[in-house]
Amino acid sequence: MVQPKNSDKGKIMNSKNLDLSKSKIQINRNTSLIIGILFFFLGIFDFCLNNFLGTNITSFLPRFINFFTPLIFGVIGLHFIRIEFSGIKILDSLNKNINPSNFNAVLSLCIIFLIIFALPPLLNWFIFDANIAGDTKEACTGGGACWVYIKVWFNRFMYGMYPNAEQWRINVTFIAVLGFMAAGFFTPAKFRNYLSLYYTLILPIISFILIYYLISGGSFGLEWVETGAWGGLSLTFIVAFFSLIFCFPIGMMLALGRRSDLPIVKYSSLSFIEFWRGVPLITVLFMSAVMFPMFLPDGTYVDKLIRVVVAITLFEAAYTAEVIRGGLQALPRGQYDAAKSLGMGYWKLHIFVILPQALKLVIPGIANTFLALVKDTPLIFVVGLLEVVGMLNLAKTNPKWLGFSMEGYVFAGIIFWIICYSMSKYLSLIHI
Repeated sequence: MVQPKNSDKGKIMNSKNLDLSKSKIQINRNTSLIIGILFFFLGIFDFCLNNFLGTNITSFLPRFINFFTPLIFGVIGLHFIRIEFSGIKILDSLNKNINPSNFNAVLSLCIIFLIIFALPPLLNWFIFDANIAGDTKEACTGGGACWVYIKVWFNRFMYGMYPNAEQWRINVTFIAVLGFMAAGFFTPAKFRNYLSLYYTLILPIISFILIYYLISGGSFGLEWVETGAWGGLSLTFIVAFFSLIFCFPIGMMLALGRRSDLPIVKYSSLSFIEFWRGVPLITVLFMSAVMFPMFLPDGTYVDKLIRVVVAITLFEAAYTAEVIRGGLQALPRGQYDAAKSLGMGYWKLHIFVILPQALKLVIPGIANTFLALVKDTPLIFVVGLLEVVGMLNLAKTNPKWLGFSMEGYVFAGIIFWIICYSMSKYLSLIHI
């Protein structure tokens, strides 16, 4: 019978010891996880009892102590759960994001407790006690939100004072514009290099023609509707759309001009940027709507909506220029020297080498500027253009619907959140 060598015995013993240590680590990890979960949910349970049932499971302790017992239980639980490289993907992700330290554990618990405290009354007001059925103020008999108010005024919130019989023209226009915007995604590969020209030049022209002939009317047998009757969310989209399209190329030219070696170009761009950044937007809108027509020759008229779009465009172009300039300054000098060594001129260098890299660096900043532009559109209410928030301010003064402004502002907040969140996610995908 062959006896195992001493070295083989040692390997076997080491293997057994290793398996035993792994087993002990796994048992300790599972025990710590179970204890942590129990303490965490005990803290949540204690907080819920305190707030909703008025019961305190630690009432035998002094008041200044049992007030903090939910937080103490929760911190103890998160401390036991904080296992480094547990092998459980969800647990590791939670520990990394909300439970990396005791301080972050306290902050996370405070947020959780705040949500638990605020969510039930919010849901009661928003959904469970809300009134949806009916067409008059008298239908709102509960203690929750009166969504009847939104339902009755919904048409005005979307289209303003635009005639009801002609609102199909706005729908057709926006569907057509969205179709032309989506066409870029289906462009054949050989035409992809021309998409920038399409989105910055051709699409704005097409959109302007559609809006002028369909929404304004006056041609092809369509009734003329003055811009003073435009309003609601449709007007918000129109102002934001054209301002976004035009402010970006203007801002890009201003950013390049501010970095130019030509003194006239440099200081002209600098003066423009600093002037527009130094005045509030509400002042700019007031000047464009009230003061600017006074300087026009007799018989010359520029529509108020066009003046407002131009004012917002120039205002936001100054901020866009500074964001793009930050990207230009972030590029190393070697990029310029390498492009020049290939014989590239100024425009070719910037179009094919510098700007693509600079714009990629500042996409988050550009997104922030664009989101601010969309959220600034309600300011056009001060010059008499009733976009969605302007219509809300008009509706809340209606004698039949006094006292329901909260529902209107919640509705507007949800709309703007959806718009801004969609833009943010889209731009973040571009960034990736």
